[in-house]
Amino acid sequence: MNKLNLKIKLEFIIGLQQIVVDEISRYPDMRILSKEINCLYLDFSQKYLNTLSLKSISRAFVVVQDSQYNPTYISKHKSIIGELVNMIISIDKKNFKSFKITCAGLNSPEIRSIVGYIWEEYNLVEKEDADIKIHIIKLDYVWEVGVQLTARPLSLRNYKVRHMSGAMDPTIAYAMNSLCELEHKESYLNVFSGSATLLIEAGQNFPNLIKLVGFDNSKEHISLSMQNIKKSGLMKRIQIYKKDIFDKPDLGKFDCIVADLPFGMAISKNENLENLYQCFIEYSENNLNSDGVLAIYTSEYELLEKLLKKSNFNVTKIIQLKFITSVNAYLKPKIFICKLK
Repeated sequence: MNKLNLKIKLEFIIGLQQIVVDEISRYPDMRILSKEINCLYLDFSQKYLNTLSLKSISRAFVVVQDSQYNPTYISKHKSIIGELVNMIISIDKKNFKSFKITCAGLNSPEIRSIVGYIWEEYNLVEKEDADIKIHIIKLDYVWEVGVQLTARPLSLRNYKVRHMSGAMDPTIAYAMNSLCELEHKESYLNVFSGSATLLIEAGQNFPNLIKLVGFDNSKEHISLSMQNIKKSGLMKRIQIYKKDIFDKPDLGKFDCIVADLPFGMAISKNENLENLYQCFIEYSENNLNSDGVLAIYTSEYELLEKLLKKSNFNVTKIIQLKFITSVNAYLKPKIFICKLK
């Protein structure tokens, strides 16, 4: 038995809970204790590092909860945080050199004493952009003390050469692909392929896909996507083309077509969004196999819904997402799963 009642906390984008639950169900050692709108808690097991292989979660933490674990109590019982930090450092001793505590009253004597303890005990430097992220937060009825299991969020994939403004979060890409039942598909087309996040997530998680194709009309996007694909090790499986949707490129028929539709700043000044979306829908109607799946992601969902109603597609599932962008603005896009009538 553990001295502390440890739990694993998994955070995810609001709207993806069922995707996360479905992914966890494939791991017999992971037992869900409770679910919240943006996180869930697992029973702690010695195989807790298996959670780092989950593709649908943003962050993973080891946590303890108790009604008395407020900052004053923790400052007097610093070994509680010490045990959690020890677990994290044991994963990767060389690369954890700094820490950050997130807590109300960060400059209080109690928190500063905890900071001093971590610095002295573990020779870690307090830093804003830290390797080890610690939190002491008040939930509804209990206090939670936790440490993030990795220095970087799990949603920051290793294949990303650099961040592209407005690029799709990889956990959303994983979710979209999961909803397409790709384990039963052979061909996959990503229109407006951008930095190739959807393609790479599909290639890495569905080895059965024989034909993985994407196209975009931006040289910059094509260049970045090629770099990401190379780093992911999927150069032999993924084909990328510089094509414009309005030219209706002939790339064959596909079992699945996916798109992160352009919107807002991604649209050229003279480009009509309705014309673009209509062209995409018509292209998909003509190039999707009769029993295929169309998956669409956009913030301009009112326009998309209007156009889909007039199309040859039935919408079989809609998922509303909600998350904060890098500029601290809320984004509420939707995922649409469609099939031909």
